[in-house]
Amino acid sequence: MSDLVRDPRAYRTDDLVTILVSDRASAIAKGATSTSRKTSAKSSITSLAGTLPASSPWANLAAMGGDTKLDGQGQTSRETQLTTTLSARVTHVLPNGNLVLEGMKEIAVNSERQTIAVRGVCRPQDLTQGNVVRSERLAELEVRINGKGVVNDAVRRPFILYRILLGLLPF
Repeated sequence: MSDLVRDPRAYRTDDLVTILVSDRASAIAKGATSTSRKTSAKSSITSLAGTLPASSPWANLAAMGGDTKLDGQGQTSRETQLTTTLSARVTHVLPNGNLVLEGMKEIAVNSERQTIAVRGVCRPQDLTQGNVVRSERLAELEVRINGKGVVNDAVRRPFILYRILLGLLPF
């Protein structure tokens, strides 16, 4: 009979909670650099067993100069939007009653495997009657998305030897 009046919201370890993850992030970074350096050196022999005429090849033994200049620009931009729903488990109940939630979801479609892991701390009053909480109500929110498959292989940076060969070879 006590279950009839009990609040159905999660409050103990191993209770299940549904997390509605909705996150959007964007960042733009720009940079520019400019450097310049100029050097010169001059060496000559004025006398070698007597005075040398100005037209002698020994009179101006070495004249060196150098000029280096670098101008560079770069820009990167990234925009990410994630919307998903996943079930999480209460792993700990903190002394103040807050719940530590942890959940993972794995999706496999057309040789692509994507894993979404979410972890955060939730106040019990932020849970709805159906044990649902929105991700923006979680403290210390941690969302990890990992993918494996043909698309990930296509966009992954190649290993160092391959990048060196690409830089050296003209084709």
